[in-house]
Amino acid sequence: MSDPGTVGVDWVTDRFGVEISATGDARAGRTVHDLVSLGLRHNRRRAHLLVSTVLGKHIPTPPAVVRGAADDLGAAIIAEIGADSARGAVVFGFAETATGLGHCVAERISASRYLHSTRRRRPGVTVSGTFEEGHSHATTHLLQPSDPAFLDATTPQEVLILVDDEISTGKTALGAIEAIVADRPRTRFVVASLVDMRTAAQRSECDSFAAESGVEVTYVSLARGSVTLPPTLLEDVWGLEADDLNPVAPRRGDLVAVALDWPSTVPDGGRHGILRADSTHFHRAADDAADNVTAHLDPRRPVVVIGHEELMYAPLCIAEALERRGFGTAYQTTTRSPAQVHDVPGYPLRRGFRFLAPESDPGRPRYVYNVASIEHPDPQVVLVIDTPADTDELRAPGGLVDVLTAAGHPVVLAVLPETHQRSSAQARESVR
Repeated sequence: MSDPGTVGVDWVTDRFGVEISATGDARAGRTVHDLVSLGLRHNRRRAHLLVSTVLGKHIPTPPAVVRGAADDLGAAIIAEIGADSARGAVVFGFAETATGLGHCVAERISASRYLHSTRRRRPGVTVSGTFEEGHSHATTHLLQPSDPAFLDATTPQEVLILVDDEISTGKTALGAIEAIVADRPRTRFVVASLVDMRTAAQRSECDSFAAESGVEVTYVSLARGSVTLPPTLLEDVWGLEADDLNPVAPRRGDLVAVALDWPSTVPDGGRHGILRADSTHFHRAADDAADNVTAHLDPRRPVVVIGHEELMYAPLCIAEALERRGFGTAYQTTTRSPAQVHDVPGYPLRRGFRFLAPESDPGRPRYVYNVASIEHPDPQVVLVIDTPADTDELRAPGGLVDVLTAAGHPVVLAVLPETHQRSSAQARESVR
């Protein structure tokens, strides 16, 4: 079971010599050790994994913890640039991990609009830009706003705030800035993250990029740190035998499918862009969705709400609504990232599931980690997906529904209607 304490840092450090050190002042009383724990991944580009204890990705996390960390980051942004600049800003989140974090930050600072990048390619969807993330398991980020001018600066002083869960080198953010300013000139940027792990040399490189590009880039994080990696880490971790995935319980959990009645005029998130004016309607839709699934839940049993990859914010809001209804609730999402699972006390990835990609992506499985935790040792699952992921592969042997129910978890499958880029654009036109 998951125990996201800092003991996990000791296991990875003792076994491989990887070390995390705190550097600089922490904001809101948070240090880097409060925000991340060391994990390992099965990736030839990068062997270590900073597992966030507050993001709700790899670790099932109370919704209030997720929201609280994002609110602290939003408050830090306001402290840096002022409330008026924050309110007039555009917020941009990085897929897949920071789509929910970016949306939370946008709401905290009351930003004018929010967009996140995506890895999803759909027929008929216009891509208005791309950039690369070199160390990621899926490197290409796509920009798919419903309005091609969504990221355009409306005033010379408008700030674009890029939100990620961590800044490791700064290259991903700089690549995004470069791609954006190539077609959409603007000069003021904020790069915001839960943790900033850049070295002094990398910070200098980022500053040089800004100077050469003629832009102003301000960096804001809750904590700063550094990672020390031994030279043989990639080979040592690649040869490490991880624990088996997909645990099986004596009794399979039941499955109930629920179609969520999400209004067609309300975006399901930030993939095609969402406005400040949409916020009230969004939360009302999430509250109604929680009502739909509550009837199928056992009130005596804890709940883990699991989102689908980039679909992070709507599941978080549904989890918050279930928590308000009295359920012991945690929240997390599935991921493309293949991490190492080891049932070692304190290590953050104690249990894992590999499953077929529910959307067409042959040969590239998906993952979800832990699900059960010390706080919620035997949870029921609310699995929130959108209609493109409601496929035969989702329910097939080896699919996500199969592996979760085989592990004994009762699953309420909540299907959210997809927001279409074209209909979203038409809705924007109708209110102009």
